[in-house]
Amino acid sequence: MRVPRPEKLSLMPHLTLEYTTNLAGFDPRVALNSLNIALVESSQFDGPDIKSRVVALDCFQIGVGEADGAFIHVTLSLLSGRTPQIKKDLSRRLLQALQKVVGSSPSISTLEIQITVDVNDLDRDCYAKGSPRI
Repeated sequence: MRVPRPEKLSLMPHLTLEYTTNLAGFDPRVALNSLNIALVESSQFDGPDIKSRVVALDCFQIGVGEADGAFIHVTLSLLSGRTPQIKKDLSRRLLQALQKVVGSSPSISTLEIQITVDVNDLDRDCYAKGSPRI
């Protein structure tokens, strides 16, 4: 089912994928592609509007000295105005996309992996966008 979207809300989003580098076999390019596809399939965004990037974490800590853990975290930043239901659906889609990537990669480390997603609003009145031309 296609969810109608107001045209001015379609712009954005910014997606940041963070992952711990102890995840042997994790390919962040594959993950980014799967995440972007999930966003397009939500009918909330057009492909060219999605800006994604990866942050590989060499220095991290989980808990108090637990050594056998890893995590993958996605932050999706949107212009304000979407309903809680839409944001919850986006969060669910992104989590499922990551679970599929991790689950279909037999070479990914046997560490305990935590996968999390956060969807947050950017203040529409304060967000600015421009081009190199002034």
